[in-house]
Amino acid sequence: MQGLPKRARRSMKKNNRFIKNTLQIKLYEMKIKLKKNSVGCILAIALFLSTSNFTSLNDKPSNEKIVRGVYTAYQKKDWNMLTSLFAEGFNFSSPNDDHIGLAEYKKRCWPNANNIKKFEIDKLMGDGDNVFVTYHCWTLSGKVFWNTEYFTLKDGKIKAFVCFFGPGIGFPNNTKK
Repeated sequence: MQGLPKRARRSMKKNNRFIKNTLQIKLYEMKIKLKKNSVGCILAIALFLSTSNFTSLNDKPSNEKIVRGVYTAYQKKDWNMLTSLFAEGFNFSSPNDDHIGLAEYKKRCWPNANNIKKFEIDKLMGDGDNVFVTYHCWTLSGKVFWNTEYFTLKDGKIKAFVCFFGPGIGFPNNTKK
């Protein structure tokens, strides 16, 4: 730019300022549009998430939420809450139980609720009407055990419930070390 006549240099400086100002104005306009669109998108996402609450369009609770209710019922020691989650013809299986019905489940499994302090769900995965859960459970005496359970649901109720545990304590009332 040094070798150009003074008049040409002034003209170029003016053009450069004009271009710079024009670019700044365009950039500012783009920022405003982006902010408006971003705010709109964020509000739309927030509204969607707040209204969906992980339920289906007809407000039925998800199968995962229904299964979580089993662990809540045990922690609260609330038999009525638990049975409200079960379907007609419910059955339970484990290494110690082969497709037992509700009456036998209450007799053999429900007494464990009296020894449960809390559950910590490590993994809960649903696929349609099937839900797998892996959890740690703390007993009132301080023991910790780890199980995996498989639930089959039908029409928003638990039809079958299978508990898998190994040779450790596996359930709260187990007297083995």
